[in-house]
Amino acid sequence: MNKIAILAFVALVAGSLAAHASAGTIPVYGYKVVHTYPHDPQAFTEGLFYEDGYLYESTGERGTSTVRKVKLATGEVVQRLDTPPGYFGEGIVAAGTKLVQLTWQEGIAFVYDKASFRLLGAFRYPGEGWAFTRDATHIYMSDGTPTIRVLDPANFDRTGSIDVTADGVPLRSINELEWVKGEIYANVWQTDRIARIDPATGHVVGWIDLKGLMDKTRLADLSDDVLNGIAYDATHDRLFVTGKRWPSLFEIRVSRQPQRP
Repeated sequence: MNKIAILAFVALVAGSLAAHASAGTIPVYGYKVVHTYPHDPQAFTEGLFYEDGYLYESTGERGTSTVRKVKLATGEVVQRLDTPPGYFGEGIVAAGTKLVQLTWQEGIAFVYDKASFRLLGAFRYPGEGWAFTRDATHIYMSDGTPTIRVLDPANFDRTGSIDVTADGVPLRSINELEWVKGEIYANVWQTDRIARIDPATGHVVGWIDLKGLMDKTRLADLSDDVLNGIAYDATHDRLFVTGKRWPSLFEIRVSRQPQRP
C-alpha cells in the first residue's frame, strides 16, 4: 500500500470512529411525573437535598442568596437564613450536625448549625463552587469543570477527584449533584439532562432526559431559569427535581427509553 493509500485509509477509519462517537453509546432514560409539589418561584435554586421529611435548599444571586428548610408537601419555608452579604450562594450539604454552603466565585464555604442555622464558621477553597452531595464517607463537590472534588466530611480537606467523561469526552458544566443508589446524579447546566455518573470510573453511564418537564412559558428568563436541583429520599426511593425560579418541584420515576442520544 503506497503512502497516499495509507493516508486515505487512516482518514476513512478516523471518520468512521468520529461518526460512531458522535452517535453516542450512553443509554438515555425518560421519566414519569409521580407528584407535583409547590416551589417558591423566587428561589434561584443552587443546592437541594432531602432529609427527615424536609428539603434543604440553597438559593443564589447576590443580595438574595439564602439557606432554607422547606416542607415538601406545601413548599412552605419553615426556616430561612440570608447568606452573608455580598456572597452568591451555591450548593449545600449536611455534614453531621452542620450544613455547609458553597459560594460561586468567592472561594469560601459557610458552615452553619443544621438545627438553628447559626453561622459557625467558614473555610476556603480554590476555584469556583457549584454544588455538593455526599455518601456515607465522602463529600463530592462540583466547580463547573469536568472534575468532581472529593472532600473529607470531618475537616473538608480535599482527598481525591473524579474526572467525568461522556463517551470519552470530558463533561463540562457539571452543576447540582445528588448521590443516588451508588451513582452521582448531576445536572448539566443549561440543559434538560441529568448525567448518571459512576464515581469509581467517572464515566457517564446514563442520561436522564427531562425535556418537557417544566412548562417554560411559565418562566420569565429562559437563559437563567433552568433545570437545577436534585434531591433523593433513600428511605422511600423518591427522586425530586426542580429548577431555578421554577414554581413546581417534581417527584419523578426514571424510565428507560429505546433511543440513543
